[in-house]
Amino acid sequence: MKKTIFKGAATALITPMNNDGSVNFEQLKNLVDSQIDAGIAALVVCGTTGEKSTLNYKEHIDVVRAVVDYTAKRVPVIAGAGSNDTAYSAGICQEAIDVGADALLMVTPYYNKTSQAGLVAHYNYVADRVNAPIIVYNVPSRTGMNILPETYAELAKHENIVAAKEANGDLASVIKTRSLCGDSLDIYSGNDDQIVPLLSVGGKGVISVVSNVAPAQTQRMCQAYFEGNVKEAADIQIKYIGLINALFSDVNPIPVKEALNIMGFEAGPCRLPLVPMSDAKREALICELKKVGLVK
Repeated sequence: MKKTIFKGAATALITPMNNDGSVNFEQLKNLVDSQIDAGIAALVVCGTTGEKSTLNYKEHIDVVRAVVDYTAKRVPVIAGAGSNDTAYSAGICQEAIDVGADALLMVTPYYNKTSQAGLVAHYNYVADRVNAPIIVYNVPSRTGMNILPETYAELAKHENIVAAKEANGDLASVIKTRSLCGDSLDIYSGNDDQIVPLLSVGGKGVISVVSNVAPAQTQRMCQAYFEGNVKEAADIQIKYIGLINALFSDVNPIPVKEALNIMGFEAGPCRLPLVPMSDAKREALICELKKVGLVK
């Protein structure tokens, strides 16, 4: 049986920026500490929420290295390292492992996309060359590419492909994937509004955006479910649904960085082409933060 990377909530960590757009490494340390102190199960760096798309190669690896070094094995660190170029993916995945990442999060190829057979070839190419646990990331709304359950079953045959972050919003597809893969592929929710539903069909947790601002509560949602307290888990899911919706009222990570700024963290701005949210959306976000007690 393959080893589970983490169980519970992993935060898809933002990359804090200075006002000039450079990475704020001191604030990154503060965010890591606040997450670990809150009991989060793992950290995912340089994913979508971490603005990987606008980090250059050096910045990407520097951020992974900084989080790995500062975390100091307190929790697993998972590096976003996928690309629509298979050879580039293999190279940056190996670099992320070389600087100490515990596992990799690889998004499906985007823009050029591929076929289902191409997905198998893409992931197997990297998995054959990089000896590390790989989480496949399926997010069709961003990539235009959806992984079918039968493709997951083929991917799960590789010993290094151990999990999937599923953000296609299709619970029936997740159920079919579970039936085909069994224990050979762990599944994590990639949607904060579907954490408990996915846990109910055997999911191992979530790779979360909302846990940037509510790490203890997101981890507790998962832990309560694992302890058999389904009602508590569902109550937390329901309590935070308004905030979750507000965090996706604009392109991620615009709202979550704004929320952290409102809460007193120095998250800074997003890099272009992402721009600040409208005043109306910001006010709605503040309202939801107040409802759950994250700001006064």
